[in-house]
Amino acid sequence: MEQVLYQVSKAIRSAICGTDAQRRFIPYVLRNLVKLETRHVCLTEIAYDWCSVIYENRQSLRDWKGLLLTSLEIGFRRLDRRDLFSSLTLTHTEHHLEMVDVVFGSQNSEAIADLIHAWNIGYSPYISLGTCTERLVCLHNLVPFSPRLREFVIHSVDTIGYGGFEKVGVARLVELLDYLHIGTGDVILLDGWVSLLLDTLRTSEGIQLLSHWYWELLVEFVILWPSDVTYNPQTMTSLVETQEWSKLECWIGIVWVLWPPEADGITEEDLGRSTLLLFRQRPGAFGKLEQWMERWSQINDKNIPDSFQRICEQAREVAQRDTL
Repeated sequence: MEQVLYQVSKAIRSAICGTDAQRRFIPYVLRNLVKLETRHVCLTEIAYDWCSVIYENRQSLRDWKGLLLTSLEIGFRRLDRRDLFSSLTLTHTEHHLEMVDVVFGSQNSEAIADLIHAWNIGYSPYISLGTCTERLVCLHNLVPFSPRLREFVIHSVDTIGYGGFEKVGVARLVELLDYLHIGTGDVILLDGWVSLLLDTLRTSEGIQLLSHWYWELLVEFVILWPSDVTYNPQTMTSLVETQEWSKLECWIGIVWVLWPPEADGITEEDLGRSTLLLFRQRPGAFGKLEQWMERWSQINDKNIPDSFQRICEQAREVAQRDTL
């Protein structure tokens, strides 16, 4: 089958660069390939190569945009989520970069998903990181997200990481995250998302703009995947100053999981002072924190730090006295 497909590919490449009589058969061949039930891995690499050749010869092809989108469909439409981690190797050319405008301009969500899938496969280096981030943060204003498109955008955000979005700005990244409304079931690799969300919260814009949904999601992520990252006291200070009590509740939970006093002595003073302020405003917060720590303990097979009970009990007693 692989040999047959390579022969077909050779004939199509020759026809693209050939006469009008040869080119008129290309649409029929491509439409039949779309219907193939058995998908050989080489077909994805072949079809992505056709995209480059079609774009390069677009001046001499009728409905070259249709041929381009059909080639993407042949290569990527039937690949599933597992193929993000496959051994496929895609060669990104200058023509692949130039055709981005055409694919996104089609306002066809599935064709756009095909292209984003091509960006994601095998962690292939993005042909232009700036092009990708600019496109991704604006995409929800261009087309409704199909489940497949949403899945691949989520994976792209993870692969790019926070640093890749710095030039487009935290506000636009947060707007995209709000639209995606990511849950634990959407994420394959938790460590990337832990880093991305923590990096977002290291900025004043991120602290202010990131919705409470993502603060709670970050608690869930760090419970499932504790990460080796540096503690940032400014986040706690900012939340206390702005009296963002629901976010502070989440942040204190995150600190207990990632940087308990036993692991990082500088956090005890922050935890004690901030926990007291939180309990004064939200008396029920202790139960929420305790629930998170119990889940963390069970999932990671670790004992809850003794300091958790001590600091929280002290803060709760003082908070209760203050309300009398």
